[in-house]
Amino acid sequence: MKAARWYNARDIRVEEIPEPKVEKGKVKIKVAYCGICGSDLHEYLAGPIFVPVDELHPLSKDKAPIVMGHEFAGEVVEVGEGVTNVKVGDRVCVEPIYSCGECESCKKGHYNVCEKLGFVGLSGGYGGFAEYSVVPSNMVHKIPNHMSWEQAALVEPTAVAVHAVRQSDLKIGDTVAVFGAGPIGLLVIQAARAAGASKIFAVEVSPERQEFARKVGADFVINPIETDVVSEIKSHTDGLGVDVAYEVAGIDVTLNTAIQSTKSEGNVVNISIWEKPATIPLNNLILTEKKMTSIIAYRNIFPQVIQLIANNQIKALDLVTKYIGLDEIVSEGFEALTKNKSQIKILVSPSK
Repeated sequence: MKAARWYNARDIRVEEIPEPKVEKGKVKIKVAYCGICGSDLHEYLAGPIFVPVDELHPLSKDKAPIVMGHEFAGEVVEVGEGVTNVKVGDRVCVEPIYSCGECESCKKGHYNVCEKLGFVGLSGGYGGFAEYSVVPSNMVHKIPNHMSWEQAALVEPTAVAVHAVRQSDLKIGDTVAVFGAGPIGLLVIQAARAAGASKIFAVEVSPERQEFARKVGADFVINPIETDVVSEIKSHTDGLGVDVAYEVAGIDVTLNTAIQSTKSEGNVVNISIWEKPATIPLNNLILTEKKMTSIIAYRNIFPQVIQLIANNQIKALDLVTKYIGLDEIVSEGFEALTKNKSQIKILVSPSK
C-alpha cells in the first residue's frame, strides 16, 4: 500500500510498504481522510520531537521511518481476535494515544500524561497517511451515520481544544483571549464560545487567519504588529484583562503577552508544543497570583467531541482549506502550510 513516512526533518517520503495485518485486539481501518496537524508540521520542520529515532518506542515498538498521520477516520475492514466494540463496516475515528495502562496517571484515567505517552503516526505504528491503518481496538470510536468522513477526521484536533477549555478555569460569562489563530486556536475560539465565554479576543498577525477568527466567532481580532495587545484587551475588560488566556502559538513574545493580558488571579493556558525552550519572567505570574495551566492532547472526551461536531455545535469543517491526495502531501500539504498562512487545515485522502 501507499504511505507517507517520516525519515527526518524535511524528509517525508510517499512510498509503497506492505499492508498491515490485523493482530489480536486490533482493528484494521481503510482510511478515508487524515488531517495534517501542527504537530506533524513541527516534526517536518524541526523534528524529531515525538518521533523515536535511535530506540524503539516502548509501546509502539517502532522507530523512524514511521508512517505519519494521527487525525484520521475510516471504515473498519477487519477485526482481530477478541475485538467486540466494533465490527466490519463500522464507521470510526481514531483516538491515537498510546498509553501503558499501568503507571499512576493511567490508573486514575489520565492516560494522556502516561509515563510512556506516544501517538500513532508520531511515535510509530500505522498512522493515517496510508491507505490502511491497524490500531488497538480501544483507540476507535464509532461515529454517527450522518457525520461525514471529513468531520470525523477533525475530531482529534477538536478534542485538543475542548480538553484545553475543560482544563481551564473558564466559567459562563468569562472573557477569553486566544493567542494564535491556527487550527487549534480557531477550534479553541469555538470551544470557548460553546462553554459560555461572553467576550473572545483573537490575537493573530496573519490577515487571512484574522478573517478565519472572525468567521468562527471572535468578538475582537487584534493584530499585535499594529496594536498594543495588552492595552487593547484591558480597554475592553474594565482595565483588568481577560479571565482566561490560551496560548496556541508557541512563541516567547506571545506567551508573555498572554500572561500580561490576563487579570490578577486569572488563568493562562499553554496548548503549544514548543520547538525550543521558553523564557518566562515568572514575577509576571507570581506577583498577581496568575495560574499557569498546561495541557497535552485530551482524555475521556472523544464521544462528547464527536457529538459536538456531528450536531454542528462546533463547526470544524469551517477550518478546512484544501483536500489533497497522498502523492501531494509534501508539496501541497506540508510546504503549503509552511509558506501560506491562508492554509489552515488540509485533509489528505490516501485513496486518491
